[in-house]
Amino acid sequence: MSAAPAEQAPLIVIAGPTGSGKSSLALSVAEALGAEIISADSMQFYRGLEIGTAAPTPEERRRVPHHFVSFLNPDEEMSAAAYQCAARERAARIRAAGRTAIAAGGSGMYIAALVDGLFDGPGRDPAIRARLTGEAEEQGNAHLLERLRAVDPDYAATLTSENDVVRIVRALEVYELAGRPYSALHREHRRAAESLRAVQFALDYPDRAVLYQRINERVLRMVERGWVEEVEALVAAGYAPQIGRLKALGFREILACLRGEQSLDTAVAATQQHHRRYAKRQLTWFRADPRIHWLPAGPGVSVTEQRDRLLAIVARIGAADDGGAIHRYLQANAGPVKSDA
Repeated sequence: MSAAPAEQAPLIVIAGPTGSGKSSLALSVAEALGAEIISADSMQFYRGLEIGTAAPTPEERRRVPHHFVSFLNPDEEMSAAAYQCAARERAARIRAAGRTAIAAGGSGMYIAALVDGLFDGPGRDPAIRARLTGEAEEQGNAHLLERLRAVDPDYAATLTSENDVVRIVRALEVYELAGRPYSALHREHRRAAESLRAVQFALDYPDRAVLYQRINERVLRMVERGWVEEVEALVAAGYAPQIGRLKALGFREILACLRGEQSLDTAVAATQQHHRRYAKRQLTWFRADPRIHWLPAGPGVSVTEQRDRLLAIVARIGAADDGGAIHRYLQANAGPVKSDA
């Protein structure tokens, strides 16, 4: 079988809770495939927060190209919608160059933006909205629905009642602003998401206590690596107001420590708790997505085993062909693909 076109290679998504080891797994998979990594961690976007967000180290970034890591100043912003456009464009460029793109991170909203997209059509126009709402009040909801059926019968067919004025007004507003039916824009949005052919994974810790211990130890390593000094540098650069706005876990606690409002031990303990609670919320988010393949993690499970299991699953479900990088790796290193992988 011939290789699939480069732009049709699957997007591999490696998600999971903070401290679970997803970055190490993504690095291992990327090195095996000659792939590139797209960060899906919203706090790793910012320069000067590398230690406190456990961003890929300079050495790791030399080993594998990483995108959207340390590319914004703390006073700049990246919304999920903006990330969707930028990350999809970058994934397309990587795949067009004949390489595999791997999205790795724990920010569920940003992963959803990349994989499924955030769609609400063009912006809103208060004047158009007020006029359409006025027409509904003066001439009746049925009149407005008939107008929608004339310009966008497909979307109108999805409405169960003429009393759904909010959706009717929005669809007509989109038509006036974009000059195209709302349903057509929806279809284009779905096609863009489907073209990614994303295969999603997350790391599963059957014993939650093991994950929490990893989190506690990671926070301690951050302090050992110079996290306090990192926050000092941010303050010296004038970014203290942004520390709260960015909501990066633990930075406010370290800032309070620098101000003499609490001890370092207290700041560390609070940060560990914040990370454990965040991990619980992340697990709840990812568990709700039935498309995610869960990989075992914890004592006795190596990154190599996780990597080979991940690649075997991608190959088994048909997201990679016999001529692709994934099959070449498996044939050279892990043997034939098993049907029960």
